Amino acid sequence: MAILNLIEWVDSGSDDIVKRVPEYGSGETKMGSQLIVRDSQSAVFFRDGKGLDTFEAGRHTLTTANLPLLTKLIGKAFDVGASPFRTEVYFVNLKVFSDMKWGTKEPVPVRDSELGLVRIRAFGNFTMRVSDPLTFVNTIVGQRGKFSTHDIGGYLKGVIISRLTDVLGENLKSIFDLAALYDELGVAAKVRMKDDFAKYGIELIDFFINAITPPDEVQKMIDQRSAMGAIGNMNRFMQFKSAQAMEEAAKSGGAANDAMGMGLGAGFGMMMPQMMNNAFNQGQGGQQPANPQQAGAAAGAPSLEDRLMKLKSLHEKGLITDDEFNQKRSEILAEI
Repeated sequence: MAILNLIEWVDSGSDDIVKRVPEYGSGETKMGSQLIVRDSQSAVFFRDGKGLDTFEAGRHTLTTANLPLLTKLIGKAFDVGASPFRTEVYFVNLKVFSDMKWGTKEPVPVRDSELGLVRIRAFGNFTMRVSDPLTFVNTIVGQRGKFSTHDIGGYLKGVIISRLTDVLGENLKSIFDLAALYDELGVAAKVRMKDDFAKYGIELIDFFINAITPPDEVQKMIDQRSAMGAIGNMNRFMQFKSAQAMEEAAKSGGAANDAMGMGLGAGFGMMMPQMMNNAFNQGQGGQQPANPQQAGAAAGAPSLEDRLMKLKSLHEKGLITDDEFNQKRSEILAEI
């Protein structure tokens, strides 16, 4: 077996976190050999199932001075550098791995103050880096020749889901509040997971929640609540829709006019007293007329429905033009 006089690893830009040299088994080297550790790398000498001495970026000549633990293990006989010794070198990639994703495989049950027990799905992304190469090699990598983000991704996702479930249970009152809590939940979950990552020599840099999605039936309830909020004052909304329907029916003419006069006109007539009362109270601040005679005169005035029907009749008899009809109709409807 050839002696490793030059030990290095050229990262191809893949998702590899650790690369062992040699990849299979152990290799022979000796004191005086050259070790090249590139930027964003660290090298860990490994022997007999345990990580020993660590080297940072730079070009290193192997000596007993910079390999104290390995020298102690193999003995002083190798001090002169003539005798080769067997070892493995683990190169650890220290760059930030940014394309890390997490998500729930199955819906996670959480308690909701309004809906009871709700099952939700969640997904997002996170960034990480190896902060302690020796700990990472000893606790996670073991004797594997190559170790990538795919190899550790499953474990880290399990930690994330477990801790996020705890955070949701402690901080989420109702699923209706989710949209405003993504950032807060993300920060709380990151703090909770920090120690879980650190004990394996990993630093959790960023953690993001992209979405938390409830079941379809719960999503429909959220949409309905949003729609009700958008409508606002229901009485005003119904008044507007009724007036709009009458205007569209008048424009269509023919049978639609008859339908308006018979069906919609009747329904509108039933709604009109309450609509007029609401509009009058809103316009007058809820006050009653001070003069009883004025109140009687107001009560005897034609209703909006009567005025609209009379206007329609005049238009059908050709006594007023289309422009006059449209203008007057708009003035009457504006009083609602």
